[in-house]
Amino acid sequence: MNTPINGNDLLALGYEQGTVLGIALRINKKRNGYTKAEMLSHYAAVLAQPENYLDDAVFGKLATAIIEKSNEKPEDFIQLNPNPSVYASYGAEHIEEGARKQMEVAMQLPVTVAGALMPDAHQGYGLPIGGVLATNNAIIPYGVGVDIGCRMALSAYDIAADFYFENEDKFKRELIAHTKFGAGHGFHGQYKTDHAVLESKDFDTNPFIKNLKDKAWSQLGSSGGGNHFVEFGILEFAQDDAVLNIPKGTYVALLTHSGSRGFGATIAGHYTKLAKDVCKLPEVAKNLAYLDLNSQLGQEYWLAMNLAGDYASACHEVIHDKIANALGATVLVKVENHHNFAWKEVWNGEEVIVHRKGATPAGKGVMGIIPGSMTAPGFLVRGKGEEQAINSASHGAGRQMSRTQAEKTITKNAMQTILKDHGVTLIGAGLDEAPMAYKDIHQVMAAQQELVDVVAKFTPKLVRMADDGSRED
Repeated sequence: MNTPINGNDLLALGYEQGTVLGIALRINKKRNGYTKAEMLSHYAAVLAQPENYLDDAVFGKLATAIIEKSNEKPEDFIQLNPNPSVYASYGAEHIEEGARKQMEVAMQLPVTVAGALMPDAHQGYGLPIGGVLATNNAIIPYGVGVDIGCRMALSAYDIAADFYFENEDKFKRELIAHTKFGAGHGFHGQYKTDHAVLESKDFDTNPFIKNLKDKAWSQLGSSGGGNHFVEFGILEFAQDDAVLNIPKGTYVALLTHSGSRGFGATIAGHYTKLAKDVCKLPEVAKNLAYLDLNSQLGQEYWLAMNLAGDYASACHEVIHDKIANALGATVLVKVENHHNFAWKEVWNGEEVIVHRKGATPAGKGVMGIIPGSMTAPGFLVRGKGEEQAINSASHGAGRQMSRTQAEKTITKNAMQTILKDHGVTLIGAGLDEAPMAYKDIHQVMAAQQELVDVVAKFTPKLVRMADDGSRED
């Protein structure tokens, strides 16, 4: 019987955070026959004399990793900058220490030009979620993130708010009929959708990308798992907006959040591994391994990332077109923005690669959408072009609880109560996506008043998310 051993148990024995600790924890999941005490005794012995365990069936890999780690020298790695530039931070009082530490490490990369941390920031892999990093001709796969091109899209219809409340069942029926959720899930046979993105020549970049085309076609127009959603709500313009040509008033709107599905996730994993092979960084920065954009690998990833971004946009287009047609509605305005991406931009007079991992582009006049949670409002915004923020803003409220913490502390009854109090109908979603797991969107918006102007407020009313507890694939 396996007895749980966690990272703290191993840290107490003298193990350090990093690759070796990860290998040790994976061994614990696979062992048979050892008690917790026996297992800890072996862990201590392997750490003290790894050479005695090189041929051991259970601990051989760990012993090898410990020896290899002990033989590493500083000169084997790309050196970090000991005197990095200061990064801009917004709403710092609400940002967890783990995210700040990750940003500090990112600022030490020799290719880093500038950085900024958004008020919804929380810890991720490599660059924190809510982190913005400008680099000199270098692309960081984990600076973009696993869900490449993840984005928001909003369609406002020529439908008055009252019509929604009188016909909620119709909206619910169409939402269920024209969306698909769950990691790995897609469409098959006659239900698959064609789109021009599937004809892109970039699918022929190399055999690896080409082999992902069938997966991309199957999942086109689906939303996956994790925090992705499709929802109807009420969009309120407090005043006329001349730029969008929208009069003051309330409108039924569709808001979607999802990315490049398994296609983008597979690209991210593949090129992150290759980046780590060619860009040897110290343990603390290994997930920030980067590719030179002048290299073949750098160009391959750049093409693949942009293709994944186009694909993510196509997924939203399919969903929005299906639902607009089902409702017989005219779209008055559609706004879309992506995060988890990298752009070539000019910052402080020089061309840089701007990574926005969970951050919204907010150049002057650029439209964006910042959601709250399933019971908190989201906001249609217009960027102010704040250079210190590298023309960026938050991409949402941001988590204040990890998924595990939320599942342990939030009850189904508590979640149902808050949904009822806010008049929200939920289809799917686990406790890890409960509203209480997220920061206060109003605090987040207050912390970025110099970054964006609010154009309209979106209030969720009918929300659909993955109902099988799945993460994104």
